[in-house]
Amino acid sequence: MAEPSAATQSPSISSSSSGAEPSAPGGGGSPGACPALGTKSCSSSCAVHDLIFWRDVKKTGFVFGTTLIMLLSLAAFSVISVVSYLILALLSVTISFRIYKSVIQAVQKSEEGHPFKAYLDVDITLSSEAFHNYMNAAMVHINRALKLIIRLFLVEDLVDSLKLAVFMWLMTYVGAVFNGITLLILAELLIFSVPIVYEKYKDPSKTSWNRQKKGRISIWKPEMQQLLKHHLIVITSLLVL
Repeated sequence: MAEPSAATQSPSISSSSSGAEPSAPGGGGSPGACPALGTKSCSSSCAVHDLIFWRDVKKTGFVFGTTLIMLLSLAAFSVISVVSYLILALLSVTISFRIYKSVIQAVQKSEEGHPFKAYLDVDITLSSEAFHNYMNAAMVHINRALKLIIRLFLVEDLVDSLKLAVFMWLMTYVGAVFNGITLLILAELLIFSVPIVYEKYKDPSKTSWNRQKKGRISIWKPEMQQLLKHHLIVITSLLVL
């Protein structure tokens, strides 16, 4: 009599175990978190996602500040001057540190060796296999871009070619107001500011107007749009001036 009961219990056990297995891959990730890392492309996209959403404030601040200073320098000086000043600044830091450590070693009569020995011993050679991998990955994008250019300029699809013509005509008006560096500065300011502002105000339950009165959720979208529009107008006016 014990065998039928065990047989009747086994389907439920197997069904519960089979139902629990599909939920494992999904994980219990928090909302807004980066998807699971499965490939190199996914890991790089997750790194960019964490960067523009200020997950690591120090890292994002360093990248944002460095690139912004670089773009502002290129807007005021030539590329040769900017590169020369950067190399001079880097050499000033390394040479000064080398001389300082040499003086300290001479005074203390210590034999610590070269202060950058740990970095000089790092193997930075690029293997032929890694070089070919990078080249193959780049060639995929280059070939795709060449096919797209040929398809657009030889009018394989009339609608797509007309879209490109209209877009280029609109860009002539943009180019009359902004130059390339100004557009890059504007793009960087938007990339590092709009996502974090949107993430902060996208949840109506966390906004002050919803905490005060529940019925004002319906006016969240216009207020959010007005905030983003004001943000864009301020950045644009600063760059134009």
